[in-house]
Amino acid sequence: MDATIKPIRPNKQLESRPAELDPAEFLAAAVRADQPRPARAEAEAAVKTLLAYIGENTEREGLLDTPRRVVEAFDELYQGYHQCPAEVLDRTFGETAGYDDFVLVRDIEFTSQCEHHMMPFYGKAHIAYTPVERVVGLSKLARLTDIFARRLQTQEHMTAQIAAAIDEILKPRGVAILIEAEHTCMSVRGVAKHGASTFTSRFTGMFRDNPAEQARFLSMVRGTR
Repeated sequence: MDATIKPIRPNKQLESRPAELDPAEFLAAAVRADQPRPARAEAEAAVKTLLAYIGENTEREGLLDTPRRVVEAFDELYQGYHQCPAEVLDRTFGETAGYDDFVLVRDIEFTSQCEHHMMPFYGKAHIAYTPVERVVGLSKLARLTDIFARRLQTQEHMTAQIAAAIDEILKPRGVAILIEAEHTCMSVRGVAKHGASTFTSRFTGMFRDNPAEQARFLSMVRGTR
């Protein structure tokens, strides 16, 4: 019997442009000041419940202060929910002497948390944009990466968010993003393939429309370290 391979999306043409993101994802903090949240004591109690679930004795000396420590770690690891991407990119500089090529910041190290298993994934982001008259401080691209990384994420979504934020706020002629990361939900659990890397990219404007600019970006990212 011959197998029949059916298209995943029958009778639907491929889109020539990437899907647009909701501006709320990158123009404001993810958590509003008036958004209801559990009390800190409730969060610590939830950690204690999870410790009991795995079979631990929550009253033993080594675990007495663990719920507090875990909640404090969450405050640090997920601080991106309370930070505003637009505020990070709001200050630009006009003294560029007519510079009209792209600006690349590569090897921006980050650590994020997978939203499926709440396990870390970590790696490097490489970001380029072609400014129009004004440029943003280089450290701001690293700060922007951290804002989105310090949230529960998928690598694909984080890549799209960073590109969309730069595109919308700075309005450059184009943006190029390449992210490479190792996911512990794949290297530590499940198939346990340590060392496997995941690559995601996003191109807008001149990078999306000009394959030569994409190639030049990738060449500079992969250049001599």
